[in-house]
Amino acid sequence: MNFNNLNSVYEATSQKTHYDWGLREYLLRVYQYMGLAFALTAIISMGAASSAQFINLIHGTPLKWVIVFAPLGMVFYMGSRLMSMSVTGAQTCFMIFATLMGLSLSSIFIMYTGESVARVFFITASTFGAMSIYGHITKRDLTNMGSFLIMGVVGLLIASVANIFMQSSAMQFIISIIGVGIFTLLTAYDSQKIKALYYQTQSSAEVTRKLAIYGSFTLYMDFINLFVFLLQLLGVRRNE
Repeated sequence: MNFNNLNSVYEATSQKTHYDWGLREYLLRVYQYMGLAFALTAIISMGAASSAQFINLIHGTPLKWVIVFAPLGMVFYMGSRLMSMSVTGAQTCFMIFATLMGLSLSSIFIMYTGESVARVFFITASTFGAMSIYGHITKRDLTNMGSFLIMGVVGLLIASVANIFMQSSAMQFIISIIGVGIFTLLTAYDSQKIKALYYQTQSSAEVTRKLAIYGSFTLYMDFINLFVFLLQLLGVRRNE
């Protein structure tokens, strides 16, 4: 299945003026899957952060690197295999990924005050919601931004890994600013893309459900990354 070169699909679907109830159901499923995964991530993250034994086991030993990089491995695995899995398998992998992300993000509740985490969450939710709506309703074709944004994500990943060892606060500040910009735009781009994919691949109910999982996985990643980069910019550390 081709997730790229959606220009022709966009041009065809942007002309639709009738209300598509199938699209409505599909998008509701996308955001339901995303909401479930995000709730699981939040529960796991807060639960792990409240356990002194877990903190000592994970963040006080080399096992922390497994927790840090395991979600990245799942991203590549799901990105390449999701559409070939069964619906149940795709759902299970997504929930496993959300659990790993919860473990990985547990450190934010140790590093940052609860008030600042809540404040940044609402800022993230507002930004994400606005850009997602924009992506769904805009008549502008956002397809051409895709390659630029993907290259930006790759650059961010390389810079973030390098800064794990460099520990440069100035570099982290720059990475965070760029990250906020990239994932804000990616939210709009991905929102438009999952809508175009629905029209491109309308076939069986199973394929549509897999697309919904793919879409929710993509938007979940946009939200989490936007949240993390905003937290790095606006969050208040407990030792400050």
